Amino acid sequence: MKFFITILFLVPFHMYSQEVDSSDILFLKIQELEGELASLRSELESQAYLIEKLLSEESNQDDNRIPIDNASESQINTFRFEGINDVKSIDEVYDQAIFELNEKDFEAAKQSFNYLANNFNDDEKIPLSLFWLGEILLLESNLEESEKFFQRLASDFPDHWRVPLAHKKIGDILMMSGEPNAAKIKYQFVVQTFPENAASSLALQLLENME
Repeated sequence: MKFFITILFLVPFHMYSQEVDSSDILFLKIQELEGELASLRSELESQAYLIEKLLSEESNQDDNRIPIDNASESQINTFRFEGINDVKSIDEVYDQAIFELNEKDFEAAKQSFNYLANNFNDDEKIPLSLFWLGEILLLESNLEESEKFFQRLASDFPDHWRVPLAHKKIGDILMMSGEPNAAKIKYQFVVQTFPENAASSLALQLLENME
């Protein structure tokens, strides 16, 4: 009889123990997920901050350029890509894309930059559009597509002022993709090829951290 009473006491205790263990596991999983979300949120905020910084840098770059006369400006504003009956100028489309980027409407910005890159021909706005497409996709953790735009910028517009940073970004993507050796080679390329560019300093710092 005592044996059966003992079993009756032990069974609820065993069931309670299982419930506690299950609760502990669930709690740990929730904590783990919260940690991952916090990490992702931090990465997104960091990338968003970098985009704002780059937008500011681009604005300063525009201010430092030699002013053009009204006649030349008028020609630029009314430029149309041959074969396309489009009512918007290159500058209008680009300004709209930058506005959307500043507003953090990344989906709309992607559409505008893509429209510009695929329908117009301009040695300044097209490479910048490719760069921003790469940046937005990097922000969205779409590493493969992001790399394609940075590669396209570097190959199609090798003399553009954003190319050194595009190469450095490719190195970042390689690092994030789990290819540290390839990333190291890319960073070394940036340091050796663009020693006077700010991207070189960033790449050099990353190389030192890899030692």
